[in-house]
Amino acid sequence: MKRVDDFRLRFGKQELVPIVIGGMGVDISTADLALEAARLGGIGHISDAMVKTVADRRFNTKFVKEKLKLYKYNVENPDKSAVQFDLGQLAEATRLHVGKTMEAKRGPGMIFVNCMEKLTMNAPRETLRVRLATALDAGVDGITLAAGLHLGSFALIEDHPRFRDAKLGIIVSSLRALQLFLRKSARTNRLPDYVVVEGPLAGGHLGFGMDWAQYDLATIVAEIHAWLVAEKLDIPLIPAGGIFTGSDAVSFLENGAAAVQVATRFTVARECGLPEKVQQEYFKASEDKIVVNQISPTGYPMRMLTSSPAIGSGIRPNCEAYGYLLDANGSCAYVQAYNREVAAHPGARRVSVMDKTCLCTHMRNFDCWTCGHYTYRLKDTSRKLEDGNYEILSAEHIFKDYQFSTDNKIALPD
Repeated sequence: MKRVDDFRLRFGKQELVPIVIGGMGVDISTADLALEAARLGGIGHISDAMVKTVADRRFNTKFVKEKLKLYKYNVENPDKSAVQFDLGQLAEATRLHVGKTMEAKRGPGMIFVNCMEKLTMNAPRETLRVRLATALDAGVDGITLAAGLHLGSFALIEDHPRFRDAKLGIIVSSLRALQLFLRKSARTNRLPDYVVVEGPLAGGHLGFGMDWAQYDLATIVAEIHAWLVAEKLDIPLIPAGGIFTGSDAVSFLENGAAAVQVATRFTVARECGLPEKVQQEYFKASEDKIVVNQISPTGYPMRMLTSSPAIGSGIRPNCEAYGYLLDANGSCAYVQAYNREVAAHPGARRVSVMDKTCLCTHMRNFDCWTCGHYTYRLKDTSRKLEDGNYEILSAEHIFKDYQFSTDNKIALPD
């Protein structure tokens, strides 16, 4: 019976354990978590979601405070088009976050940064270019382009000296999306080094509509793999979403996948950025407490726990401090929904906004409890303590369970 450790992910002459820990923002996939994956021979992701907030927390910078001070005059104004990010500060925050992580890297594995296209930041091209270029400057091993098709992303950095050196990958949820990307980026004469195929059971934002349940990861991966073979394109495929055991991973590896991307089980690792009280909510969740809704201002469906404090919250938008989801016109669907409810309830001390949520503020506060479909199975991966809580696991324990387990078994902590 094969184990994940019987396979290797190959980038040229470099061989890695074929386990990738997905990039979970905001700072849920911490540097510590990514560093453990690299130490153990796999690939870890950090996320550049709300990178200024992450830098403030980790390096005692004041980026968020300075931005709020600059635009405080605009707090009551529904028009947020004036709220811009300082690109120099954005570059510095990225340099700190990525650079310090790379300095601490040990072991034979790699560290990638998950870069989200839907963080439009009121200047989509300019802010994305800075984040990508600075991550390359800071020495990151690779960049995974997420939360969008990134049709022009390669072109944004094709003049960078590391454009053909660093690993560049994309996340897609269909063959059509991959074909579109390859067609649009063809003029850069550079294929992606890997493709993450994210299925409908993944955590957070999904690359499907509300008909997500009609799709199946294995079917999508098989379709893309067959097309790549027919086109004679040697691009490693990395399935993601619902791969809960080492045996789940092996079934994909035996059918042509180069590696697997996993995340849900690492939400309850000690190295994860989620506060322990939130991790206990994940452990205790039942299947009926996991929902796919449309409260994200990005327009993508999003999977989360129904007990998430973000659902129905009517918190005032804080675009002057954050504003990561403001589009090129300075608009955000949550700002519009909030202003609508305020106008409908004049004099109310607090409103409830059910159709959208302030993703920036709630993700920053760990109040938007996004999760994978199999979160309800986390209780089977740990031991319940006398106080009713579950033992928090080490990233090494989870990683090695994926790497060496067989027969769909999950190793409990000693």
